[in-house]
Amino acid sequence: MKTIQAKSKIIFMSTFPPTQCGIATYTQDTIKGINDVYGNSITCEICELVKSPLENPTQAYTLNTKNREDYTRVANEINNDDAVKLIHIQHEFGLFDGNYGDHLLDFLNVIKKPVTFTFHSVIQNPNSELKTFVKLLLTYSNSVFVMTNQSQEILMKDYDIQKEIITCISHGTHIVIYEKPEQAKAKFDLQDRMVLSTFGLLGEGKSIETGLHALPKIIKKHPNVLYLVIGRTHPNLIEEGVDTYRDKLEGIVKDLNLEKNVRFINQYLDTNELLNYLKATDVYMFTSKDPNQAVSGTFAYAMSCACPLVASKIPHTVEVLTSDCGILVDIGNSDQFAEAAIKLLSDDRLREEMGINAFRKTRASSWENVAIKHMETYKNLMVNPSEIEFNYPSIELAHVKKMTTDLGIIQFSKISVPDLSTGYTLDDNARALVALCMHYKLTNDKADLPYILIYLDFIIRCQNPEGDFTNYIDQYNREHMEQNAEVNLEDSNARGVWALGSLISIKDILPEGIVQKASTSFLNSLKWAETIESPRSIGFATKGLYLYNSTIPNLYVSAIINKLNSKLVSNYEIHATKDWKWFENYLTYGNGILPESMLFAYLVTNKPIYKKIALESLEFLLSKMFTKKGFKVISNNGWYHKDSQPQEYGEQPIDVSYIIQTLNSFYTAFKNPLHKEYMKTAFNWFLGKNHLNQIMYNPISGGGYDGLEKENVNLNQGAESTVCFLTARLIMENFKESQSRVIDLIKTKADMIINS
Repeated sequence: MKTIQAKSKIIFMSTFPPTQCGIATYTQDTIKGINDVYGNSITCEICELVKSPLENPTQAYTLNTKNREDYTRVANEINNDDAVKLIHIQHEFGLFDGNYGDHLLDFLNVIKKPVTFTFHSVIQNPNSELKTFVKLLLTYSNSVFVMTNQSQEILMKDYDIQKEIITCISHGTHIVIYEKPEQAKAKFDLQDRMVLSTFGLLGEGKSIETGLHALPKIIKKHPNVLYLVIGRTHPNLIEEGVDTYRDKLEGIVKDLNLEKNVRFINQYLDTNELLNYLKATDVYMFTSKDPNQAVSGTFAYAMSCACPLVASKIPHTVEVLTSDCGILVDIGNSDQFAEAAIKLLSDDRLREEMGINAFRKTRASSWENVAIKHMETYKNLMVNPSEIEFNYPSIELAHVKKMTTDLGIIQFSKISVPDLSTGYTLDDNARALVALCMHYKLTNDKADLPYILIYLDFIIRCQNPEGDFTNYIDQYNREHMEQNAEVNLEDSNARGVWALGSLISIKDILPEGIVQKASTSFLNSLKWAETIESPRSIGFATKGLYLYNSTIPNLYVSAIINKLNSKLVSNYEIHATKDWKWFENYLTYGNGILPESMLFAYLVTNKPIYKKIALESLEFLLSKMFTKKGFKVISNNGWYHKDSQPQEYGEQPIDVSYIIQTLNSFYTAFKNPLHKEYMKTAFNWFLGKNHLNQIMYNPISGGGYDGLEKENVNLNQGAESTVCFLTARLIMENFKESQSRVIDLIKTKADMIINS
């Protein structure tokens, strides 16, 4: 009997909510990101930093930084927990007691666990004492995180720290559903106002007065402007109930007659409400006056909510805020703030473009992606770490439903906003029908039925009297588009057959009327299906024919499957060689459908040739996608041609989804555990195991991102990518409870280590 080991622990040494400070919030968000991505296999605990004893501590550990003996006590307590694999210290001067906070050394001298730091401040041109102390800290860890390239450069240049031990990860941001400010304003009844905003714990360093002094000039041009000053005053600045800084700001508002144009929201808002205010913002005013401020979470959050910015020049903004996202101005210069704000408020198109650019720029630094990058470093520091696995995200249909009208699912979106001008395709509605049938089979959720009917009716609308289909339907007049005469439609036609077969395969749990509609359309398509020539079209059609035949055995359908796949066998015999066991001289998109078609033909006919080619071609395909360097999607940048080197990047979700679907079919047929492990490895591509270490989906809505390029993720969430992600996620639900520990090292072209 196997012993169940406790999950590994990471201890974060930091302030923590309800303490109100930026580092506390940063730590909370970092931990949430790690829990969201890895929480099934690792636990994060807090060593809370406080300045006086707590009567009722709520965290695993509490360190009173004013009590020097506490540093040693807490280190010994942590040493006694074998599950603790790493200590991550959030470091800021002032958090720890002593000269430069050197009482922390008492902890470091006792702790026996690996340690890493995040430096929230990196001071330029240090004196010799500070330089010596920082270098001493890093002798205990040999690892440090910073949040800007400038901080990394300062550590290397001014402190002589080796680049190899520095991990630079941008300040994390929350993923939001993109919407234009006019949509978000409705939540706050601000539709008739032009909204400026700023947020955070207020204090002199925020220099809110700079924005207030800029306001009179702005109001002359835009009288309906409203400046939202969001956040409470920093608790350390309130003495005996007197809030001197806020009193000062309110005095400025009164003196300048700004009462109708300024609104103080004197609250510590929960994250969702804060993000909604930022989405309702036309221009974000970042007025900080600290020239040494290395990083600002408020600035990062504003960018992530698609706010165009006017920002004072601090290291973080100078490094990140390019001219396509906002305008940089001199610290404390109210005239420059006014001019920049007026420029943006006067140009709707410019604001929208800047907001979208800011939004796109910060997706790489979502808390989920930050967690993935942290974990890549953690794994190098832990002593004999247990295998750390990705969590599977919840199954979300919000974006699929948002993309669907009463006619069908819209083809493309701009970020998360459906682009109605792109119309509808049989391709997308067929894929959506397959996915919703899978979801309904899994959940029996009656809310799926209207969508199943919409997609089915779309397919029927596209069907011609001869049994074949058209692919493109215009959004506005809802008629067939000219593209139907110009584009090879065999693949999309075959997907229609696949979708109809998928629906009929779950006929026992569907309303009879829906099944009857699908059956009539399916049977009408058979005469056309016999004539298919394109290899992938044969594969898609075979999938639908097999599903139908498995539910309603039909000799005619079996004969079509045999006829079509005999053509695939001919293709294979023409093109396959010792080193290229494939049906064509190139690998393009949806390659898995070809060996899968052979598999289904074998299951229907029991002909050995189909089984032989199915297994040979699958092994060949897997050898090209699961390599010594890890999982690689066949690039759409020129594809992969025989006797040539494969192209890189240009990776699309459809191909990841198809290989998962293919492997699932083979695993169902033969129960080869290797196929299950490959499925998990491929699905991890969506979860962040790719060359950019970024998630390929929106965890809030279930939207799937359109592609993975060399240096960026395509954040548009069209129907194809969204439905393909959903389909893959639904398949993986069958393996959720038995997620095994997959070792990334692949020894040979088709071998992975499988844990017993």
